[in-house]
Amino acid sequence: MESIILLFGSNIGDKTANLTRAVELCSEHIGPISKASSLYSTEPWGKTDQDIFINQVVSFNTRLTVEEALAVTQKIEVQLGRVRKEKWGSRTIDIDILYFGNLIRRSKALYIPHPEIGNRRFTLVPLVEIAPDFKHPVLNITNEEMLKRCEDKLGVVKWKA
Repeated sequence: MESIILLFGSNIGDKTANLTRAVELCSEHIGPISKASSLYSTEPWGKTDQDIFINQVVSFNTRLTVEEALAVTQKIEVQLGRVRKEKWGSRTIDIDILYFGNLIRRSKALYIPHPEIGNRRFTLVPLVEIAPDFKHPVLNITNEEMLKRCEDKLGVVKWKA
């Protein structure tokens, strides 16, 4: 079994229901949940003229390869109504692979660990909640240290539904 850490985000429709369903489907098709962060209300990053996001980071145990896990997450995004219109645009669901154990993969289809982890508070805050001491296999610093160094100042607040 390998640990895979995923970031879930939604800013269209019933955001919390979108996240809940995406996490359930990942649990069914990727493997059991080992840890899940709280839900967070986050300001949009990259493209700011859109509704706030609800984000969550969840760790799963899996027997899949990283390529198989990517295929599953992309299928779930489509199943839940994701339409890719523009980079960083609004979406019913977004599922990003942050880490796959200590794997380092650089290819056209996969960039693991996710290249933007250290630049986004909406990723780091929930990530630190469930894996503060995990060391980024490329940067060799913990998630908590990345959060301390992060220059992103956008709002990330625990969601109270």
